[in-house]
Amino acid sequence: MCVPMKIAIASDHAAFDLKAELREWLVDAGHEVADLGTDTTDSVDYPDYGYKLAEVVAEGTVERGIALCGSGIGISMSANRNPAVRCALVSEPLSARLCREHNDANIIAMGARLIGPDMAKACIEAFLETEFAGGRHQRRVDKLSNPS
Repeated sequence: MCVPMKIAIASDHAAFDLKAELREWLVDAGHEVADLGTDTTDSVDYPDYGYKLAEVVAEGTVERGIALCGSGIGISMSANRNPAVRCALVSEPLSARLCREHNDANIIAMGARLIGPDMAKACIEAFLETEFAGGRHQRRVDKLSNPS
């Protein structure tokens, strides 16, 4: 895996088990991981965790974020409410690589009901190892945070 990073991870109740497995795997790989919850499988509202994750990524407290919910859709939508966040819903390593390379994504989202732990790990590896290509992509990425 890549150079150790500061990473935040957050999930709702549907992705609690996947989050716990991924957090342990990331720590074992040498990353510093901030677990932003949830801490149980009791029902919670995914926007609360998407907003919390977006905040620490936008502040620069962490370098990258991982957002998890049942489908990955709701938590990615909530994270993307923050104009400093570029959260991409991914389901395989190619989309995880391209969201970094072309879109400078700083958070990836995955659906625990749709992706298994091994595929989630492969996506995270691609996401963490890939650098933003810049160049022609920079102008487009700038428009994501400032559409005018």
